[in-house]
Amino acid sequence: MGHRKQSAPRHGSLSYRPRKRARYVTGRVRHWPSHAAEPRILGFAGFKVGMTHVVFAEDKPTSPLLGREVSRAVTILDTPPMLVASIRGYRRVNEALRAAGECWASNLPKEFKRVLSWPDDYDAKAALEKLSGSLDGLAELRVRLLAQPRLASTGQKKPEVLEVAVAGGSIKDQFEYVKKLLGQEIRVRDIFQAGQLLDVIGVTKGKGWQGVVKRFHIPILSRKTRKRTRAVGTLGPWHPSRISYTVARAGQTGFHQRTEYNKRILKIGEKTDAVTPAGGFPHYGVVRSDFLLLDGSIQGSTKRLIRLRVPARPKPVPDKAPELIYVSTTAKK
Repeated sequence: MGHRKQSAPRHGSLSYRPRKRARYVTGRVRHWPSHAAEPRILGFAGFKVGMTHVVFAEDKPTSPLLGREVSRAVTILDTPPMLVASIRGYRRVNEALRAAGECWASNLPKEFKRVLSWPDDYDAKAALEKLSGSLDGLAELRVRLLAQPRLASTGQKKPEVLEVAVAGGSIKDQFEYVKKLLGQEIRVRDIFQAGQLLDVIGVTKGKGWQGVVKRFHIPILSRKTRKRTRAVGTLGPWHPSRISYTVARAGQTGFHQRTEYNKRILKIGEKTDAVTPAGGFPHYGVVRSDFLLLDGSIQGSTKRLIRLRVPARPKPVPDKAPELIYVSTTAKK
């Protein structure tokens, strides 16, 4: 018999190193796009509810199914309104951003005390005037949005405070834009529109310490293999006597921060009965606020906070969202 050619591509991407637990369960945004023409807030947040499926007419011009009905799995995000809690200015010092000033809203809700101790004599008007007088030296302007989990079905009491960048126009234009929003609630439809793309940033499901088969999906060895079967065949040569970092090893699996680019919004809705099944979603309950239907699946477990960002690598998509013919509301297992 002739020699059979073996194919053994490596298992597990080397792009995600180190594979350790994320520092923040809310996710961290490392880049904010700056291609906005008008002043706008570049992000929002929601809570993962679950998945269902929808039927709509395919509107992708390059699809061979253009105009035909297709069924697609979608993810539902509960997106209660967020409160614009503060405005923060940054200066650039040695290619790094340093906070130069901040003003908080005067009407912060009582649950904000769970996040930060607050003085009773805080003068919001004076802080706003001080920040407005130092706009000339600022490099960036950002807002802090206060999530309101009490308006969702998460059972969470302590709200998250998320910093979101502002882009478009000059610093003065951005300041006039966010000054009107300070202390006000903004909704997801104020940031995104149905049919558009967005980036999803969150932390994946945690699976604890796992072996190499589950962690890197390497093949299980033969039954007659000496000692172990759910292990790598060899750790490396005798000389040099070291283990390369590319060799699969057991360790933490899941609870890693990941970013998914260009997830399309199929629908932004208000009538929660249109998506909530009888008895509610497993491990979540009933959708109580504005919701998003995102094409495909996203990372994270149920009730986990997911950050939404204006797309950093946008692709061409149809201007309008497809008209949904059917949204499944059958009971989920």
